[in-house]
Amino acid sequence: MTKLMIILGSVREGRIGGPIAEWVKAAADADDRYEVDFVDLAELNLPFMDEPNHPRLKNYVKDHTKAWSARVEAADGFLFVFPEYNYSYSPAIKNALDYLHSEWDRKPVGFVNWGGNSAGTRAQVALRIVVSALGMVMTKGNVEINFPQKQLTDDGVFEPSEQQSAVVKAQLDEIVKLSAALAPLRG
Repeated sequence: MTKLMIILGSVREGRIGGPIAEWVKAAADADDRYEVDFVDLAELNLPFMDEPNHPRLKNYVKDHTKAWSARVEAADGFLFVFPEYNYSYSPAIKNALDYLHSEWDRKPVGFVNWGGNSAGTRAQVALRIVVSALGMVMTKGNVEINFPQKQLTDDGVFEPSEQQSAVVKAQLDEIVKLSAALAPLRG
């Protein structure tokens, strides 16, 4: 079974990311190939990077870093669910990524992101550079949602389009394949 970590990268109060992440989580939970670890960065609440040693040394001294390291190390692949902030991704994602180094290496990653007219494309482009530098391998397809408020029901549930659902399914399929292919290469 593939261990998938879904990371909700928006920490704002009143964020639309919760319903979007719940949709992604439900899709992964319905796929019997996955064991899902859902991480809401608002709940994880990592302080601004406070480790004295470089993450590549994996010489962590803070308990929150050791716990975060163990969770990420256990994951076989990732789906980041995040908004576009000022042509980029949220600072909470950058902080969570920067805490660690080798734990991310040679693992597949997909993106589900949103924004206005751009649908979060600029945030996705910016984050690709960071995950590539960490040795992560991108899935081919990614979900980009423009004006996601239009897809919320009166009850606050996100209703994906057929295309969005198809792309998430394709990401899940590819994460299983990439994880198996990359597993022998992990340190």
